[in-house]
Amino acid sequence: MAVSANLPLDASDHKSATTFLLDWLEGQPGFESLQAVGHRVVHGMQYTEPEVVTQALLDELHRISPYDPEHLPGEIEMIETFRQRHPKLPQVACFDTAFHRTMPRVARLLPIPRCYDAKGVQRYGFHGLSYAYLMEELVRLGDPAAAAGRVVLAHLGNGASIAAVRDGKSIDTSMGFTPTAGLVMSTRSGDLDPGVAPYLARTGQMTTQQFYQMVNHKSGLLGVSETSSDMRDLLAQEAHDVRAAEAVALFCYQAKKWIGAFAAALGGLDTLVFAGGIGENAPQVRSRICQGMGFLGVELSESRNAEAAGVISTDASRATVRIVRTDEDLMIARSVRQVLETNSVIEKD
Repeated sequence: MAVSANLPLDASDHKSATTFLLDWLEGQPGFESLQAVGHRVVHGMQYTEPEVVTQALLDELHRISPYDPEHLPGEIEMIETFRQRHPKLPQVACFDTAFHRTMPRVARLLPIPRCYDAKGVQRYGFHGLSYAYLMEELVRLGDPAAAAGRVVLAHLGNGASIAAVRDGKSIDTSMGFTPTAGLVMSTRSGDLDPGVAPYLARTGQMTTQQFYQMVNHKSGLLGVSETSSDMRDLLAQEAHDVRAAEAVALFCYQAKKWIGAFAAALGGLDTLVFAGGIGENAPQVRSRICQGMGFLGVELSESRNAEAAGVISTDASRATVRIVRTDEDLMIARSVRQVLETNSVIEKD
């Protein structure tokens, strides 16, 4: 059952929205045939696979919720509301961090006192459901780099990140301890000098919560442009608004840097994949990111790029450049089905 993103909604908070959604779902034809519910859980710490929701798992999610206060409390609330109203309906948690649990330790370590690493303060990476889907698509498309090669995946959307994949396994990614890290995003800052926080606290009396709000909701494309967090708006404005032009330039420049860095970590590049709302739909952005990357074997076909063809590199390009439409919802559905098939009898508390 697919849930429309255009539901008429009058909800003042997440709990009201959850109740509204469940009321709506229960009124849809075929709801009684629902066999399971899959949830995208942004932070999964050490979890490497989708898990059936049990009380033990819920307790663990509550324990780790301080690691991701932006997402986990709402996700837990959704799971618990389903559980209260439909206690016999299996639920499956699909973790956005799971794809990156193959990263080597050197890619997970943060250069802060070691005692914090033992408390789980390390790099995790996100957008894992999207990346898992993209890798499955590369296999389906017959791209040899999916199983034995060097792949860079660029999930560029409202949230944006880039991942380095060798022989089908994630070895690094731009997001880190939280989804705020890495690339410039629509409203998230991406990487910042740690000294910015104490400077703003000293000179502007900015609190920790105000800083958190700024870097997550008032920065990125919106912060630099001062007009919009939407790349489509900025591309339309950049010819007559230097702020919009600088926001677009910064986004493309940082994406190019991350791709180059990950090509170095991989020892080369066989396949580059663009996905996400910007990656799939903005040929100007793809072109600017790939410009000057001939040293990595990237040669873009401007005509194929403009048409958003599946492969947008030239026939002579040493690296294959693709556009793949990601589908996190489908990845969740596949994961839920796999868990249900694996667990012929599912425990319910």
